[in-house]
Order: sequence, then C-alpha cells, then structure tokens
Amino acid sequence: MSTIAFIFPGQGSQYVGMGKELCDHFKVAREVFEEADDALGFSISNLCLQGPEEELKLTENTQPAILTTSIAALRVLQTEKGTNPRLAAGHSLGEYSALVASGAIPFADAVKTVRLRGRFMQEAVPVGEGAMAAVLGVERGEVEKLCRDVANGEVLSPANFNCPGQIVIAGHASAVQRAIERVKQNGKKAILLPVSAPFHSPLMRPAADRLEKVLEEIQVSDLNIPVVTNVEAEINTSKDRVKPLLVAQVSKPVLWEESMRRMIREGIEKVLEIGPGRVLSGLMKRIDPAVETRNVEDLQSLRKIDSA
Repeated sequence: MSTIAFIFPGQGSQYVGMGKELCDHFKVAREVFEEADDALGFSISNLCLQGPEEELKLTENTQPAILTTSIAALRVLQTEKGTNPRLAAGHSLGEYSALVASGAIPFADAVKTVRLRGRFMQEAVPVGEGAMAAVLGVERGEVEKLCRDVANGEVLSPANFNCPGQIVIAGHASAVQRAIERVKQNGKKAILLPVSAPFHSPLMRPAADRLEKVLEEIQVSDLNIPVVTNVEAEINTSKDRVKPLLVAQVSKPVLWEESMRRMIREGIEKVLEIGPGRVLSGLMKRIDPAVETRNVEDLQSLRKIDSA
C-alpha cells in the first residue's frame, strides 16, 4: 500500500461550477458549503456553483471559495474511501485547507480567516502598483540575481519556487516589467500573471500584520496529520508554530518544490490533490515523475481513488 500525502491547491485553481457534482451527490459536501455560507454570512456556495466568474476571481472571494471546495472534496473522500494520509501540505491559501484537514483549525474559523486574508492582501498594495510574473527555464540562483539586478531600489523577489524551471517573482509592477524584459533579452520566457497584487513579497507585510491580529482570536488544536509548511518546507507537528508560520507565509516565498521533495524524503509515494484543478499534480510530475498523482474534485476523479 502506498504512503500517501494530501495536497491542497491555492489561488488560480478556481472555476465556476467547482464542487457542483460533489454537492449534487453527497450530503457531506453540501454540509460543508452550508457551513461556509453560515460562517461568512453570504452564499459562497452560489458563487462557487453559479458564479459570476468576475466575482469569483476577486481575491477575498477566491480564497474562501477554494478552501470550501477543497474541504468539501476532502470530506467526501474521507467518507467514501477512508483514505489516511501520512502528511499534508497546501500551496499558499491551500495551507489553510491542509491545517483544517489536520484538525488544527476548525473549518468555520479557516473560511472566515482566508476571506479576510484575501482582503488584506488586496488592500496592502494599491491596484496597479504591484505585479507577479512566471519565469520559465531559469535556475533559482539566476532568478534571485535577476531580482537584485533589476530592482533599482524597488521591491522585487521570488514569490513561488513551484517546480524545476518555474519560479514566480513579485514586487513593484515596474520592477516586474524590467525583469520580464531582461529575461526575454536572455532568450528565456517570462509571463506576466493575471493577479491583482504582489503576493508573497515584502510588499505584503501590512497584510501579514493585520492577519496576525485575526489569528490571535483563533484556537489552534494539535495536528493529527503533520503539515509541510510553505515558509520552511519542513514538517510541522507543533500547534504553537501554526500561527507564526501562517503570518510569515503572506510575505515570504512559497517553497513548493522543496516541500514536495521533503515529502518524498519522508517516504511519500502517492499524492492526492484535493480541491479544484490539477495544477499541483502537474507540478509534481515535473518535480518527481515517480510519485503517483491523483486529484479529487468531482465524481470521475473520486471513482479513480483506491481506498487506503
């Protein structure tokens, strides 16, 4: 039997209709969406299931929507298959899903927190002043040097180390644009991302400070499943470290490739991506093709999961 990890997607995986099949067929999924609606005081379920897409794409809506869909898929998986993971992790926002899965944070608290997190991140930098870009086919050291070379006194730094050959940078919009031009001059590819703020850069520190105050009000329990954290790419089993790591995560880079390699060193042979999309499954294929990947987001994908 394979040693399994659960991984949870972050922002960018959302789509109108996500979670619909699970809600149509499983009471436990409907209950998660109802709990989210009650916690938030508005119908996030309607936004997930029916849109409109423009509203779903707003950061303060996207984050609770993806979290809710991910936990609905998790509850269905647990009820129908009884799958038990050795470890969990989530990409940025997805780390909250991982912490709910581990039992560290109650779902209702998590969904309220990530809505505020999304709002704080959006408000930290005026629209248009920050940007993010994916740099493809360039090594980590070169990307770090690129950020130093073209910053010109502005903020520019790596934001996501996603997989070999895919690193996201973030900072002031003009600095990101200079970096894109420099990458293209060097014969490589860089793509401006359709996001509204420079997530996981030092420009997010005001958001981190506001999030810290929100997290003070939340009770964290012992982790039933250890979580590999974005900030350190290390296994956390201590409930006392959950809040400081979540605060740091807002303005620090997501060490996703390192996190997955840490899981593999721990003996993980199979990962289940739980929630909308297959972004993380695609990254894992580039990190280590030997690791079996599956996703769980609808009936078809659920049927392909073996009980474990």
